[in-house]
Amino acid sequence: RLAYLQSLADASPGSIRFFSADLEDEGSFAEAMAGCAVVFHTASPFAMTVADPQKQLVDPALNGTRNVLTQASATPSVRRVVLTSSCAAIYGDNADLADTPNGVFTEEVWNTSSGLQHNPYSYSKTLAEKEAWRLHDAQDQWKLVVVNPAMVMGPGVKIHETSESFEICKQLGDGTFGMGAPDLGLGVVDVRDLAEAHLRAAFLDEANGRNIIVGHDTSIPGMAAALVPRFGD
Repeated sequence: RLAYLQSLADASPGSIRFFSADLEDEGSFAEAMAGCAVVFHTASPFAMTVADPQKQLVDPALNGTRNVLTQASATPSVRRVVLTSSCAAIYGDNADLADTPNGVFTEEVWNTSSGLQHNPYSYSKTLAEKEAWRLHDAQDQWKLVVVNPAMVMGPGVKIHETSESFEICKQLGDGTFGMGAPDLGLGVVDVRDLAEAHLRAAFLDEANGRNIIVGHDTSIPGMAAALVPRFGD
C-alpha cells in the first residue's frame, strides 16, 4: 500500500512522508504534525453494517477527533484544521426535516434524530463534529473549517473494492441492497469536487465555519439506472 502511494507521489510535484499513528492512541500524531501549518482530519470509520456501533463507529470517530485536535493545540505551528464531517451531522432522517425552518437544511442545522440504535454512523459524525467545535472554541491558536459532504461518489486513483461507495453500487447490482430501491432522494458529490473543497478550505483566507458540499440530488432508482448502461439489467 505504501509503495503505491509513493508511486503517486513520485509522479506528482512535492513530496510525501509516512508516519505510524492510531486515531485512538493519544499523542501518536505528534511526530507527523510537527512543523505543519494545516492539519486535515479526514478519517472516521464508515461501514454499512456493524455489530457494535459504539466500538466500531462512535468511539473511533469521537476519540480520533479529540486526539487529533488536542495534538493540534499542542503543536505551535498549526494555524488551521480542516475537518471532514458529513451532511449526516446536519440531518439523519425526515424527523430532522420536520423540525427545520422552511424545510431547508443549512449549515446552521444539526442532526437531532440519530442515536446509537438509529443511524449510528450519522450519530458518530454528529458527536465528532460537535467535539471538534468544542475543542476549537477552547483555544485561539488555530482556525477550524469543516467540510460537510453529501454522499461521496466518483472514480478513485485506484479501484478499491472494499470501499463503501463500491459496496453500495455492488448491492444495487446484485439485489442485496437491504432497502430495495425506494424512490428515496439523496444528495451526491463527486469525490474530485470534494478534494477541491478541502484544498479551498485549507488555503482560502475567507474559508470558515461549516460548509455543505453537494453536487446534485439523485435517488436510489436513479443510481441503479446509471449502472445499467455499464453493467446491464
